[in-house]
Amino acid sequence: MGESREAFVRDVYQPYHQDVYQYCLYFTNNIEEAKDLTQETFMRALHSIGSFQGKSTTRTWIISIARNTTIDFYRKRKFQRLLPEKWRREQSGGGISPADVADKGADWQVLQQALSNLKKDYRQVVILRALKNFSVRETAEILGWTESKVRVTYHRALQKMKQSIGHDTEGVIFYEK
Repeated sequence: MGESREAFVRDVYQPYHQDVYQYCLYFTNNIEEAKDLTQETFMRALHSIGSFQGKSTTRTWIISIARNTTIDFYRKRKFQRLLPEKWRREQSGGGISPADVADKGADWQVLQQALSNLKKDYRQVVILRALKNFSVRETAEILGWTESKVRVTYHRALQKMKQSIGHDTEGVIFYEK
């Protein structure tokens, strides 16, 4: 087990940790939640590495797990909101915001606001295509969509973001760290 765990760290965790973390951070806009979701993603990947058949790249596979992990997180959060107040977990407020971490604080806030205004499918495709630079094919694999659906949804999402921001999104918002 130790040898396979070392191989997992070397072949999966080290090369893709930052990609998974950034995906989760873009999706949640919360550093602590992104860290937790990143950890959960790699725990799930470690448990399911035996079922990875190599039909997609390792990067696509791990981001698919991150996507499912974030969706599960939001389903749980939505359910918790329905529970009476005494049964809810207290949110630990405060701390460092993503804007404090990003050197481009103003752009970060504009980006997060625009992303949070998008419906889930639009947000996912923008994160994968514009922010994480996945190809149309890779994005289609991750989301379980056709390539044409990725193209159309991405185009529509960018149009919504342009409306939300009030100007052209190219070069102003989407930057790679």
